[in-house]
Amino acid sequence: MADPTGFLKYARQDVGYRPVSERVQDSVEIEIPHPEETLVRQAARCMDCGIPFCHTGCPVKNRIPEFNELVYRGKWEQAAANLHSTNNFPEITGRVCPAPCEAACTLSINTDPVLIRHIEYQIAERAFAEGWVRPIMPARHTGKRVAIVGSGPAGLAAAQQLARAGHSVVVFEKDDRIGGLLRYGIPDFKLEKGVLDRRLEQMRQEGVVFEPGVLVGEDISARYLRNSFDAVLLAMGAGVPRPLSVPGHDCGNVHYAMDFLTRQNRIVAGDGIHPARGVSARGKVVVVLGGGDTGSDCVGTAIRQGAKEVHQFEILDRPPEGRNPATPWPTWPRILRTTSSHEEGCQRRWNVLTQRITGTDDRAEELHGVGVEWIGGPRGTRMQEVPGTEFSMKVDLVLLAMGFQHVVHSGLVDTLGLKLDSRGNICVRHCHTSEEGVFAAGDAVAGASLVVTAINAGREAAAAMHRYLMQSNWKH
Repeated sequence: MADPTGFLKYARQDVGYRPVSERVQDSVEIEIPHPEETLVRQAARCMDCGIPFCHTGCPVKNRIPEFNELVYRGKWEQAAANLHSTNNFPEITGRVCPAPCEAACTLSINTDPVLIRHIEYQIAERAFAEGWVRPIMPARHTGKRVAIVGSGPAGLAAAQQLARAGHSVVVFEKDDRIGGLLRYGIPDFKLEKGVLDRRLEQMRQEGVVFEPGVLVGEDISARYLRNSFDAVLLAMGAGVPRPLSVPGHDCGNVHYAMDFLTRQNRIVAGDGIHPARGVSARGKVVVVLGGGDTGSDCVGTAIRQGAKEVHQFEILDRPPEGRNPATPWPTWPRILRTTSSHEEGCQRRWNVLTQRITGTDDRAEELHGVGVEWIGGPRGTRMQEVPGTEFSMKVDLVLLAMGFQHVVHSGLVDTLGLKLDSRGNICVRHCHTSEEGVFAAGDAVAGASLVVTAINAGREAAAAMHRYLMQSNWKH
């Protein structure tokens, strides 16, 4: 452990942001890292709690008290080794993870938790700066070939683990660059893409082969995969967005959030995009439907594009501020969260149902909505419209950030004839699908979730595939 009384001597010191007036003018990351002296004090707050409940909150099972103590004692290289032993990409989770570990921290019972996420970020950055992040080569090569479809966090984590186990790994990605959600779904002001590129370079040196611009199921067939590889992992994510099923949803200026975010990330990357091929929020009244992280990312992106006004509507109740008895420690609390994007200028509303969108010449001009309330009963909670709360507002751009339904079925999933659950996700048993030698992981199995959850799923799938391949090798 670190300082036994550190949590009594030091208060939590949250990470600061660059000034709003400065950061909305660019796409550079907004956090201001703590100096080492401050960070060591924050690590010292990790108490001798006996049972580290932070472990229950961390999907990748980071050994949090251990790396906190190592940071406190100045053993940074050991801290980096500790962190990388459970997490392939701590430099990414240290930036974008909502930190369920902090919600589960024992200090969260009655005070502020340890600053775990930022300590993780600093360890990872120190490791890159000092040259401690080097290729890890396998002791031997197995002669087995593995195909991974999808290069998001689950696919990349699995690829790295399998390559280090000695297998030949090829990652297929439908987009023109590797990274999936990490590349095109997360704005640069949260995750600059150079952070991803340096990790991909390590993976290339470890032997992972990347094949971008390949849509498996069309450009190459499922039969080709089965015949050319000893095992296949499907890690395509939950690519079907939840639609807005109201009149006017198909207007030309109503767009899915991922299309909007992807276009902006391509612009930041230097791609030449003609205005006719995309959408911009500049000078417009923007409404974002959906109150989650993706909606928040749309808010921040629209503001950086120069939106006139940005509104965010959520159909659910406004969460309580502070503690919520309905989600007690150590569970993830459902509370009101104000992101850095909200602080940059956004009008938020809860309990809003969009009824229709109207306009002319295929252009949305007005959004019509109504207030709702959620009524509990013996058969569960149901939504009810509130009379007299109907409203209309002028809009120039509507962004749909209402979540995702399931993995795309057309193409590969349908061709393979995989068994699906009632929600449309791929059914697996120990990461193995209903087809021999075909595995699945991440959001394709569990539905849309966190980056850190996907990394853990990829690691678990890699372990299952390694066992399968070695058993197959033994049989031969």
